[in-house]
Amino acid sequence: MQLTGIEAKVTIVTGAAQGIGEGIGRALVASGARVVLADRNKEALEAISKELRAAGADVLAVPTDLTNDAEIQALVERTIEVYGRIDALVNGAGVFKGAPILDLSVSDYDLVFAVNTRAVFVLTQLVARQMAQQKSGNIVTIASNAALIPRVQQSAYCASKAAVSHLMRCFGLELAQYGIRCNSVLPGAADTPMVQQLRATMKPGDVDEAVQGSLEKFRNAIPLGRLASVEQIANSVLFLLSDQASHITLQDIVVDGGGALGV
Repeated sequence: MQLTGIEAKVTIVTGAAQGIGEGIGRALVASGARVVLADRNKEALEAISKELRAAGADVLAVPTDLTNDAEIQALVERTIEVYGRIDALVNGAGVFKGAPILDLSVSDYDLVFAVNTRAVFVLTQLVARQMAQQKSGNIVTIASNAALIPRVQQSAYCASKAAVSHLMRCFGLELAQYGIRCNSVLPGAADTPMVQQLRATMKPGDVDEAVQGSLEKFRNAIPLGRLASVEQIANSVLFLLSDQASHITLQDIVVDGGGALGV
C-alpha cells in the first residue's frame, strides 16, 4: 500500500534534532512533505536542515524551547509566515527524568510535565486554531507505552505520557467538527541515542532489561525480542498522517513489539 496525502503538506515536527523526532522529520521529507523542524538544540537542528535542503527538501528550521510559551508562539507564527498554513503537527519532543518516587524532585516532575504535556497542549491549541480556520488538519503526538503500564522509577514520565495520550483524545473529540484528526503513537523501548547511551553502560553479563525485562522492576520483556527502530515508529506516524488513515481519530497506536502485552 502506497501512502498518499502527505506530499507538499506543511508539517511541524518537534524534537526534530535527534531520535524519534529526527526520524519522523526525515521520513516526512522522503514522502515529499514541507517540514518545519523544531528543537531547542539549534546546532543539531541547523545541521540536519542544511543536509536535507542540500538534497532538495523543502525544510524550515525553527529553534524552539518548548518550555517557553513565547517561543512556541513564534514557531507557529513563523510557519504561517513562510507557508501560509499548517496541515499537520507531530508532537515528537519529550524528556525523561527517572528516580525512585520517594526521591523524585518536584523540579524534575515539573520539567517532565512542562515538556511532555503542557507544551503539547500549548502548541496543539495554537496549531488547531489555524487548522480550524482551514477546516482540516492532522495531529499526531508521540506518547509511550508507559502511558499504559506503571514502571519503577518512572512515575513522572508514565504520568505525563498517560496525560498527553488522553489529552489528544479530548482534542480529537472537540476538533472533529473542523475535520481535524488527533491520534497518538505509543512506542516502547526504541533504538534511539538515549537508549543506546544507557545500553553502552552495561557490563558483560548484565541483563538487557529493555528487551528481556526485569522481575525486580516489574518490567515486561518484549515478546518480539528486539527494540523498535526509529523508522518503524516513523512509519506508524506517516500512516496516521496519510489519506489511508482518514477515518482514524482519538486512537492510540502502540508500537512496542508487544511489550505492554496488548493493554
